[in-house]
Amino acid sequence: MVRILLAEDDDSMRAYLARALERSGYDVVAVATGAQAVPHIESDRFDLLLTDIVMPEMDGIELAQHTASVAPDTRIMFITGFAAVTLKAGKAVPQAKVLSKPFHLRELVLEVERMFGSESLTGLN
Repeated sequence: MVRILLAEDDDSMRAYLARALERSGYDVVAVATGAQAVPHIESDRFDLLLTDIVMPEMDGIELAQHTASVAPDTRIMFITGFAAVTLKAGKAVPQAKVLSKPFHLRELVLEVERMFGSESLTGLN
């Protein structure tokens, strides 16, 4: 089962994304900040870090760079509502996928499935 660490500071968005990903068959650990994500990255294995870029304490780009250094096999996907930040994200972690808000949950699930080679949509038909 694909394990996802979700870092999103908006409570309702975090719950919404986690629920959709879990219904699609993913194992999700959700945290509110990049700083809360760090101990998970350092002590556990995740297939994907799904992180908002603009967060308090530690932004998603810093979290992604830390993840790349401690867990280089972890794939990274940014979610952001700020177009200008997207350019910075791509330069900071070139292999990362960037998904701009607003997006449909089906779009998110499809992107995750593309990353891991899954061919069927589950839960969001």
